[in-house]
Amino acid sequence: MQTIAAPTLSYGQRLVAFAHLCKPRVNSLIVFTAMIGMFLATPGFPPLLRFLVASLGIALVAFAAAALNCLVERTIDACMARTSWRATARGEISPLETTTLATLLGASGLWLLHTWINDLTMWLTLATFVGYTIFYTLILKPATPMNIVIGGASGAMPPLLGWTAMTGQVSAEPLVLFLIIFLWTPPHFWSLACYRRDDYARSGLPMLPVTHGVAFTCQHILWYTLMLGAASLIPVSLGMSGWFYLVSISLLDLVFLAYAIALCRRYSDALARRTFRYSILYLTLLFAALFADRLIA
Repeated sequence: MQTIAAPTLSYGQRLVAFAHLCKPRVNSLIVFTAMIGMFLATPGFPPLLRFLVASLGIALVAFAAAALNCLVERTIDACMARTSWRATARGEISPLETTTLATLLGASGLWLLHTWINDLTMWLTLATFVGYTIFYTLILKPATPMNIVIGGASGAMPPLLGWTAMTGQVSAEPLVLFLIIFLWTPPHFWSLACYRRDDYARSGLPMLPVTHGVAFTCQHILWYTLMLGAASLIPVSLGMSGWFYLVSISLLDLVFLAYAIALCRRYSDALARRTFRYSILYLTLLFAALFADRLIA
């Protein structure tokens, strides 16, 4: 049987394709939460150079992790409509090229954190990288429908990394920020998995809507949204934020809860898609409210 060779890309096209593998839209939110962690950790404004170097170091390691995730899951991505366009799935970028570029990015990011920030942040960032690329991507994701719950710890690390980049230590405040993102991740990702369940069924991944059904998944979305709402109020009780954040997060939580209840009562793929999109807006506005509240205070 004759095989069709993957199209040959120019050098520039390869760089663009690799940039897409780094998932810049997803990682922009990751870096944003790390930046807010830096602001919250510093009285006034953080030192500009330290802020920029820490942000770049964290971003480079996040880009490397995303690219390696695409490499590991290239056969799975090829089965799914939303990911089949990726260069690794299409065979347009070789595993050696992807590994080399990801290694250069990750090593550069860790070097920046080690040289210009502090070793605690460097080691925590490395642990986040290993947790995402190995424990989540290679072990948890293909093994259990609760993969995103356990693996969500890696995605919840950025504000903690931002905090340690400024202070050199871990305290209760960044752990609360970690908890918020940790509880946000399941309803965020499960709403996507619900309306993309056919894709995941073709891929063979044991995602919760595939293994236990949409109704069961929506119930879990509701439970995690309730826990998220409770956790989102902790910054007020710790004195990390004041009235502006309290009002803002109360409104954001009510809308998120309304979406979760609606999914349980009258599920549709369109509603799940809107819930997924709102979850991104929710987390962005939550951290923006923390930052704005700090400025107001």
